[in-house]
Parts: sequence; C-alpha cells; structure tokens
Amino acid sequence: MNQDLDKMTLKELRDLRAKLDRAINSYEDRKRREALAAIEEAAREHGFNLSELTGAKPRRSGTVAPKYANPQDPTMTWTGRGRKPRWVQESLEGGKQLDDLLI
Repeated sequence: MNQDLDKMTLKELRDLRAKLDRAINSYEDRKRREALAAIEEAAREHGFNLSELTGAKPRRSGTVAPKYANPQDPTMTWTGRGRKPRWVQESLEGGKQLDDLLI
C-alpha cells in the first residue's frame, strides 16, 4: 500500500483523503445513531422515554406568530425575536415607536 501511495499524484492523494474523511464521518454518525437507538429502546423497555431519564426538556416545535408588520407592506412581518429587519430599523430611525408597528 505504501508504494501505491508514493505513485499517486497530489490530487489523487487529496481525493483519497476526502473519501476517507467522509467514510470516517459516516461511520461515526452511524454508530452514534445506533447507540442512541439502543439507549432509547432500553428506556422504553423500562417504561420511560429518554428525555425523562436525562432531564432534557422536549423540543418545542412550531413557528412563532409575527408580532410586527411593515405599515407600507403588511406582508413584511417580524416576530420580535432575533435581529431587527431593515424596515423596522428604518421606521425606528424615522421617529416611530416599536408599538406603532404592532399587528
């Protein structure tokens, strides 16, 4: 094998390294999923789910309803979370209050 590597071009070596990295990541992900499935199955056999045993809070799913709308274009909305959209910033700089943009 060592002699085969010595005959490979730099591009071939880099391609081989990329393939190896993908194979290693795939293997690790697969083993992690298998371990998690085994742990979840063991918890179910004892009448629990994994979040009950680990104290993890269940993930909340769904979307947050918009709280603010652009007066010039009501289709442009913002939930009030995260970074302010440009239209909110411009409205505030123009003298409006955030309460003026409430839906």
